Amino acid sequence: MSDRDQVSADQVPADHETVEVEALEVEDPGEPNFAQVFFPARPRALRPRARLRPQGAPSAAQVRSGEPLGSNPVYVEWLRGQSMLQDAKEIAAQFTGQGSMWQNPFAQPDPRAAVQTASVWFTAYPISMITRPGTSFLASLADPVLWQTFQEIGIHALHTGPVKRAGGLSGWSPTPSVDGHFDRVGTHIDELFGSEDDYREMCRVAADHDGTVIDDIVPGHTGKGADFRLAEMGVGDYPGIYHMVAIPQEDWHLLPDVPEGRDSVNLDEAAEAALADAGLIVGEMQRVIFHVPGLKDTNWSVTAPVTGPDGVTRRWVYLHYFKEGQPSINWLDPTFAGMRLVIGDALHSLGDLGSGGLRLDANGFLGVERTLEGPAWSEGHPLSQAANQLIGSMVRKVGGFTFQELNLSIEDIRDTAAGGADLSYDFVNRPAYHHALATGDTEFLRLTLRQAHELGVDAAGLVHALQNHDEMTYELVHFASRHRDDEFDFRGEVTTGEGLAATIREELTEALTGDAAPYNLVFTTNGIASTTASVITAALGLRDLDALTDEDVERVTRAHLLLAMFNALQPGVFALSGWDLVGALPIPADEIEPLLREGDTRWVHRPAYDLLDVAPGATGSASGMPRARTLYGPIDAQLQDPRSFVRRLKDLLHLRGYFAIATTRQVDVPEVAHRSMLVMVHDYEQVPGQLQVTVLNFSGEPISGTVISEHLEPGSRLMDMGDGSTFGEVDQLHGFHVELEGFAGLSLLVTPAKG
Repeated sequence: MSDRDQVSADQVPADHETVEVEALEVEDPGEPNFAQVFFPARPRALRPRARLRPQGAPSAAQVRSGEPLGSNPVYVEWLRGQSMLQDAKEIAAQFTGQGSMWQNPFAQPDPRAAVQTASVWFTAYPISMITRPGTSFLASLADPVLWQTFQEIGIHALHTGPVKRAGGLSGWSPTPSVDGHFDRVGTHIDELFGSEDDYREMCRVAADHDGTVIDDIVPGHTGKGADFRLAEMGVGDYPGIYHMVAIPQEDWHLLPDVPEGRDSVNLDEAAEAALADAGLIVGEMQRVIFHVPGLKDTNWSVTAPVTGPDGVTRRWVYLHYFKEGQPSINWLDPTFAGMRLVIGDALHSLGDLGSGGLRLDANGFLGVERTLEGPAWSEGHPLSQAANQLIGSMVRKVGGFTFQELNLSIEDIRDTAAGGADLSYDFVNRPAYHHALATGDTEFLRLTLRQAHELGVDAAGLVHALQNHDEMTYELVHFASRHRDDEFDFRGEVTTGEGLAATIREELTEALTGDAAPYNLVFTTNGIASTTASVITAALGLRDLDALTDEDVERVTRAHLLLAMFNALQPGVFALSGWDLVGALPIPADEIEPLLREGDTRWVHRPAYDLLDVAPGATGSASGMPRARTLYGPIDAQLQDPRSFVRRLKDLLHLRGYFAIATTRQVDVPEVAHRSMLVMVHDYEQVPGQLQVTVLNFSGEPISGTVISEHLEPGSRLMDMGDGSTFGEVDQLHGFHVELEGFAGLSLLVTPAKG
């Protein structure tokens, strides 16, 4: 990128996907491995080779009769037919004994192979996408015009978000999702989003445009669907799916009553402690995620009495790291029922539907163990690492790749990725780059980048993202938990990790919420509910979103592109959402008050958006999310405007792809001459001395200074990747001078002097 603004795509040859490095021969990388010889890149999309359900299979609704009770064998069998565990058994049988199961390397994660498969992702959110009247979400994502537009922008993969059935069952009737469809209850595609045929067509069209589709599995929990209802009844292996304990009737006095109309209630801290003292549960966890006093005081809930087919009435206490409707999966039960359920769900997505990759949601919470003193060991447990290795290996074995969304310490991300997922979501730097924008100071961002590097997390193995379905997370788990007592140098003083995390959270909250930005809302203790655009408006001091001028929108656009530069001009995957592409602003809280009643403010940053203006008259999505006010407009129209966000993003992504930045290795994040400057140095490993340098300005004002890094060899030539012009050369102090306009970036190719 140049400091004049952004690169122009017509200045970089379009007939090459990656740069031809001049006059330098690549050294022999050594003995090639099995994967490089026989499988130089994993397929962009798997060819579906199994069918879980025959076409025209009878609906489960056709076999309903009698009361929905454990004493009714028709109801119990209906539940079995609905259950994920039963589907897992049937799909697994179609893979067993097949020679195809031995044709792909699977032992080691290969982040660069995954990045080469698809390095720029569009992350969809099913309930927020506006579609043509009568067209499902999945059918809309199978639109060749959409994929042609993605291809022109430089987007290679589509992450659908969760599209399988979610929520729960009450008797015969489904109940709605309590967490945006991350409380999965079936392998069926939810009719709200389309059909399995729609999904397969989407995968086919994606492949026609050199793209791939990424689905979700949730290894940590399910919803309260058929599997959980059968578990409550004590049927077969189903209780083995969950962390649940049948409480002896003589101990029921330790349990709270379940209010009328509810099927469970959260335990308070006293009840949790009493059951732990009685040796029935492991008790207190390291933290209570989504903690809301009086609503969720602990990670444990208790069911109402449930009578099973055997005539026994039971009450269960079950673990849920997240919401009460998300019972946690037990990965070390003797039945291994939970493992079978998750693997079956993965095989269905890959081998039946045709996905090329999977996101592992909530995969850091797969092991829990009582300790002698203090809270139970519930984060960073070795069982999580073992379980993730099994999942990652199985997905690689059938030709796919995985990425994990793991908001834990840097060491946990590193260790879990060692044999598990191919890629990890960048929870480390996401709050830090927002902090840099909010304060105009990159010191904390430089600290997190260096921590990741020093602790062995390869930037090429990370998914660097703009907005996603969740809040702008600021838990800063690395500093607030594992390193809470460690000392860090920050702003000329020594502070503890806990103190550092508190400072960053306070500064983010002050700058981005409250009187400064009433449209952004705090989400429990986790972060800030906001769109990328509304983070930027807050950082720019724009309090009234109804009073934005054209000049304000241009400032937002430039800052948005700066954040895209940070995420795209470094190794790894770059991901962005529909909310980013159209410049969505949050939904006013009073328009969705019922969704916010239980404290989940994230709904304000999940408005409906229309990528191609296919339904200009629609006031919201088919799921009922109100339409967003957008700053940029439809993406196809933006491509025709050289000054639009998407057109300038296209130029940035073309530069990234042409110069193969996604597969470089980050080797330095040096000190800077100005508090708003950030410098990242990346190595083209197979070409000695060849480097790429990203320089960014996180303030709206011009800055200047000298970039110095020991990795810069004196006399090396500097080329502006934006226009191919000569920028200068590295001086004898291993540096060069740079000037940047506000919210501008510079991408340089560093070539050693010929000696």
